[in-house]
Amino acid sequence: MSKSLARVKRAIEHCGLRAEVLNPGPSRTAEAAAQACGCGLDQIAKSLIFQGRSGAIYLFVTAGGNRLDLARASVVAGEPLERADAATVRARTGFAIGGVAPIGHLSAPTIFADPRLMDFDTVYAAAGTPDHVFAVEPKALIEACGARLAAFTR
Repeated sequence: MSKSLARVKRAIEHCGLRAEVLNPGPSRTAEAAAQACGCGLDQIAKSLIFQGRSGAIYLFVTAGGNRLDLARASVVAGEPLERADAATVRARTGFAIGGVAPIGHLSAPTIFADPRLMDFDTVYAAAGTPDHVFAVEPKALIEACGARLAAFTR
């Protein structure tokens, strides 16, 4: 088992989440994850990492079919943002792009969640690898990762 997957499993246990870790196959993108999980695209809780001018890292957890609006996200974060590069993502979160989980980070980022996720009974989030996800009730996920609901999509 990868270190990243093990870290996510520990975080699930630590948070007391009722979540099922699945290995549905390649899930590097929201589209691939939805196909692998047999669910709607918006049921995929995709994790997008951005870096502020201050150096702070922000995680935006959005419904798979939604697109982040950089101007709106910058307002929510309170500073100008740019997409974090792969090296920064791995160094700060411990995850590679394509497997960034909303929990279990090496350094906890500030987290914002897309309200669209609340429209579902179950969502699927990356579990630390490009092939693993976990199924979870969205309200429980948002509480466990300490996210704030915010309007940052277009």
